[in-house]
Amino acid sequence: MMNEQEYYKIINETVISISGLNKSFGDLEVLKGIDFELLKGENIAVLGKSGSGKSVLIKIMVGLIKPDKGEVIILNQQVDKLTPKELNDLRRRIGFSFQSSALYDSRNVYENLAFPLTMNVKGLSKADINNAVEEALEAVGLKDKINQMPSDLSGGQRKRIGIARTLILKPEIMLYDEPTSGLDPITSGEINDLINQVQKSYNTSSVIITHDIQCAKNTSNRIAMLLDGKFEQTGTFQEMFESKDEDIKKYFNYNLIH
Repeated sequence: MMNEQEYYKIINETVISISGLNKSFGDLEVLKGIDFELLKGENIAVLGKSGSGKSVLIKIMVGLIKPDKGEVIILNQQVDKLTPKELNDLRRRIGFSFQSSALYDSRNVYENLAFPLTMNVKGLSKADINNAVEEALEAVGLKDKINQMPSDLSGGQRKRIGIARTLILKPEIMLYDEPTSGLDPITSGEINDLINQVQKSYNTSSVIITHDIQCAKNTSNRIAMLLDGKFEQTGTFQEMFESKDEDIKKYFNYNLIH
């Protein structure tokens, strides 16, 4: 995570702007008027309990789900107004790290990383692809796993490979969906360190969807607390920790104790 001095050197440029966002599934109202802003070079953790709408929000950002109401602007483009081609072009500028890592079980690590590159960038030589795969694996500290199958990797290694696969296209924005879910505390800490390293090395702007307070604390410049379909409060970890809001206090107290 960037320190305060590094962070405030960043030009105050908005890369994601969301206003008045609503989404329901049948009678279930999930998002109820979301307003959100991500600045260039910033990490924001969206913190909330399971079922609070965090994953729905991130899927709306990349156009996997359409909002019922509201505006989502990413890199100066309104997502729900884009043609399929324009949406695909925008997605190439966004790295989406899935909770499950979403690796192809039948392909080895090299093939998993090479696939998005060959699908999205035309005219690359074999040497170009090899160099890009090796660079991405080196960034996540797993260059020695290049020929392994996903089934041979630990949960933390699969998470790292999933992140490497998103980095291979040099995204401007990273979206992490529960990056530490199912991991032990030591491996979770390693993933948190990797998120911070990616921010610095690739100058990415990131949204980190999580219910893990330690992940939010260690990776974010700001935290946005999602409760009952709305952002209850946004601020630094310390500001959130000292919040007088009873719902936020309950969430922090429960998760820090357990």
